Amino acid sequence: TQALVGDAPLLVVITEVAVLISLFAVGIRLRVPPTWRAWAPALLLAGPGMAVTIGLAALLGHWLLALSLPAAMLLGAILAPTDPVLASDVQLRSNADSEPVRTTITAEGGMNDGSALPGVMLALGLLDMHDLGEGWRHWWVSDLLWPIGGGAVIGPAGGWLLGAVLRWRARAGDPLLRDELLYVGAVALCYGISLALEVSSFVVAFAAGVLVMRPLETDELEPKAQALAERLHDFGERFERLIEAAMVLFVGVALHSVAIGPMHLVYALALLLVVRPLSVLAVLHGRLLPGRQRLLVAWFGIRGIGSLFYLAFAMEHGVSGTLAHELLATTLVCLALSIVLHGVSAQPLVRAAEDHELHQEAASR
Repeated sequence: TQALVGDAPLLVVITEVAVLISLFAVGIRLRVPPTWRAWAPALLLAGPGMAVTIGLAALLGHWLLALSLPAAMLLGAILAPTDPVLASDVQLRSNADSEPVRTTITAEGGMNDGSALPGVMLALGLLDMHDLGEGWRHWWVSDLLWPIGGGAVIGPAGGWLLGAVLRWRARAGDPLLRDELLYVGAVALCYGISLALEVSSFVVAFAAGVLVMRPLETDELEPKAQALAERLHDFGERFERLIEAAMVLFVGVALHSVAIGPMHLVYALALLLVVRPLSVLAVLHGRLLPGRQRLLVAWFGIRGIGSLFYLAFAMEHGVSGTLAHELLATTLVCLALSIVLHGVSAQPLVRAAEDHELHQEAASR
C-alpha cells in the first residue's frame, strides 16, 4: 500500500493520459444526433445517476466498511464512473452503429469520467484535503460549474475548430492521411487547453472527439470524412486495447500488495449487483429505454481506468494510512470483479438482446 501511495503522482499522470486517449476515441466513434431523446439516457446517467450512485455507494461503505461518511463518499465517487474501454464488447463498434444500449453505455462512459470530479473534490474537502471555500463557494464554482460546464463548452468548440481546419485542408487537396499525428496532437491539445483554463480534461477530450468530424460531413467531403474517421477509430482502438491489457495487468499485480478482506468483496458485489442497477432504474424510465434495454444498461456498469485515476488522485491529495488501504483494497477488488463478471457475460447478453430485437422486428412486419 505504501509503495502505491508513494507512486501516486506518477499513477495520476499515466492514468489521466490513458483516460484522455480512450475518451477521444469514444467521442469519434459516437455519432449521435444532437437531440434530447438521443442523448437523454446517457446525460441522466452521467448527471443524476452519478449522484445517486455516489450516495448509495457512500451509505454502503459507511455501513459495510465502517468508513466515516466523507471517506465513504470518496470511495463512492472513485468507483462511480464507468469505463468505455473495458466495455469494448458492448460499446459502439463503429461510427455507423446506433443501437440504443451500445449508444447509451458508450456515451455514459465518455461523460461520467468527467462528471465524477465534483464528487471526488467534495469528499476530499470534507476530509480537509481540499479547500471548499466559504459556504462551499469554491466547490460550486471551481470544482463543479466551471470544470464541467466550461469543459462542455470548450471541448465542442475546440473539436469543431479542429474539424474546420481539417475541412479547409481537405478542400485545398490534402488527403488527410496523417491520422497518428492528428490523433496524438488532438489529445495533447485537449490536455493543454484544459490545464491552461482549469477545466476537466476528460470533458474536453470527449466533447472534442464527438465534434471533430462534424465540419467534414458535407456532401463533397463525406468520403474523406468517413475514411479519416475509420482510420482514427482504428488507431484509437489499438491504443484502447493496449490500455485495457495494461490495466488488467496492473490490477492483477496490485492485488498481491494489498490485504483483501471479506467485506471488501461484499462491498464490491453490492456495488455491481445492487447500487448500479438501482441508480440506473432510478433515473431512466421506460419512455427513454424499454425495459429489457434498461436492464442491460443497469448490468453493464463496468469499472475501470477512471476509477484508478481518481484513486491515485485522492492519494496524491493526501489520502494515506488506513484510509488509503481501504480505498485501494475495495477499488481493486471491484475492478477485478467487474473485469470477470462483465467480461464473461458481455457477449452472451448482448447477442441475446440483439436476437430478441431481430425477432421483434420480424414479428412486426
